[in-house]
Amino acid sequence: MNVNLTPQAAALLERWIQAAGGIAPALAGEGGLSWAEVRDNYGKELAAALPAPHGVTFERTELDGVPAMLVVPEDVTDDRTLLYLHGGGYVHGAVEGYVGLTGHYAKRLRARVLVPDYRQAPEHPFPTPIDDVFTAYRALLAAGTAPEKIAISGDSAGGAMVITVMRKARDAGLPLPVAGVSLSPWADLTHSGSSVQSRTGLDPLTSGEFLEKLARTFLGNALPTDPDASPVFADVRGLAPTLIQMGENEVMLSSGITLAGRLAEQRVRTTLEVWPHMFHVWHLLAGHMAEADEALDNAVSFITREYERAR
Repeated sequence: MNVNLTPQAAALLERWIQAAGGIAPALAGEGGLSWAEVRDNYGKELAAALPAPHGVTFERTELDGVPAMLVVPEDVTDDRTLLYLHGGGYVHGAVEGYVGLTGHYAKRLRARVLVPDYRQAPEHPFPTPIDDVFTAYRALLAAGTAPEKIAISGDSAGGAMVITVMRKARDAGLPLPVAGVSLSPWADLTHSGSSVQSRTGLDPLTSGEFLEKLARTFLGNALPTDPDASPVFADVRGLAPTLIQMGENEVMLSSGITLAGRLAEQRVRTTLEVWPHMFHVWHLLAGHMAEADEALDNAVSFITREYERAR
């Protein structure tokens, strides 16, 4: 990985990698832990390594039956609401592991953040995770949250679902959010892009082989070209302005670039940022690494402009 991390950031990255240590054995049917235990361990260890910032509260809630974590900063401006979709390959994500990132997001954006605790594979394979997050979005609207106050963001699998939720809202005739922000989206489950080979070994957090195992676990009998699983194959016309941020060392880099091109070709106002030397979802190190803070600040600026345009 060709990036000079501070000793603190390097240590936190190593703790993150160690927190994910139970995932590969579970994918192979080894390790002796249930998936619920794997997710619980991952969430607790990640939260311990990357804790919440001061000035933010967390509580459990639900969105039409979908459990969720509500993140509220001390200052909320104009009833702003961010629906944040966590990553984890649709398999091993845990909302508790995101108290750091969502806390920093909430404080910077001055918005309440709702993080759906959607069901995951292998117990609940495709399309259940996607259905759950779409249910959560509909619940926000049904509860009276004005669409001009809603933005959607997410990372990895959650970054792909940002696009898919907006598509589903469009197709259902529902109002769209003001903006979508996809952080390191896992947008092509065929893994056909060149970066899957060229970046394996550079990205410390994932590899082409690991992604294939995640995809097989998530998809079940579905095809990787299904547009709900891989938004690079979707009709994305009419979606809200979208920001995509990718790390240059990511194995998913090619698919993120392809997704941005797909959006732009279909006349969606699209911003693509490729960050030299950055790894998958480096944003989780917000508060501890300058590049993570700057990327998150860019995301917040993007959303804030769209809130102001919608006023």
